Amino acid sequence: GVAVILGFIPTIKPPGASNLLNFGGFIPNGLSSVLVGVAIVFHAFVGVEIPAIAAGETSDPVKSVRSALNSVVWRILIFYIGSIAILVTLLPWNSASLLKSPFVAVLEMMGIPSAALIMNIVILIALLSCLNSGLYTSSRMLFSLAQKGDAPKLFSKVSKNGVPIFAVVGSTLFAFISTIFSYVSPDKIFFFLVNSSGGVGILVYLAIAVSHLRLRKRMEKDNPGIFKIKMWLFPYLTYATIISMVSVLILMAFIDSQRPQFIFTMLFSLIVICSFFFIRRKKAKYTENELNIVSGSPNSEKL
Repeated sequence: GVAVILGFIPTIKPPGASNLLNFGGFIPNGLSSVLVGVAIVFHAFVGVEIPAIAAGETSDPVKSVRSALNSVVWRILIFYIGSIAILVTLLPWNSASLLKSPFVAVLEMMGIPSAALIMNIVILIALLSCLNSGLYTSSRMLFSLAQKGDAPKLFSKVSKNGVPIFAVVGSTLFAFISTIFSYVSPDKIFFFLVNSSGGVGILVYLAIAVSHLRLRKRMEKDNPGIFKIKMWLFPYLTYATIISMVSVLILMAFIDSQRPQFIFTMLFSLIVICSFFFIRRKKAKYTENELNIVSGSPNSEKL
């Protein structure tokens, strides 16, 4: 694509900036369309937090996490922003070719044979990689929840090699259930799950940003120099992130196609918050009962 833009392929006329400035100009349907797109594709960016989750299983967490996070930045710049920048430069946004596959359209424009097959192979490999990372993350999160008593203890058991085997199997079963939905009800249940993941992803990352804002200051105050890896431009970039995600969530409430996702996200957050207070209250009551039993026993002073 870059070769075409720079005029290195003589058989194809370089488009210049014509596709960016014509057909209504840049962002022809306004900024709201961009924000709608953010809500739709946000699920594709979920996974940036995986290096932090994997840190506990590496021999040198500081070096590994720093390297992984830096690679995430340039990967997004090249594979997401870079590839889309090339696409919108080569093809007008209202091209009919974009409806089937923009990448295939560009490869066909260059005369590359079997373009669709090539992209299908690329997509299959990417999906397997995504499944692998998703399975790793979900199993480790389930393992962590089980260790803290927020999930069945069965999921906290590990194999001889230290693998949380039951958490992996449990996460795999949910993957199979989702696959079944894609066949049983692709236009309803599966579409709903995929569509709602964007709003839920924004909600989760919003919680991460707020937690980062509060906990970093507190932890640095209690343990100066505790952080070996720090976020850039803190706290200003964190505030900007929070404002951006809240803006997208609010906009979703006023767009017909995004309103069901917004309602689901709000209901989901309400259930999670209420369950948290219910579980914490239940645990506090359980601890209080234990203390009462201990204090009333004959050996209470010794205990």
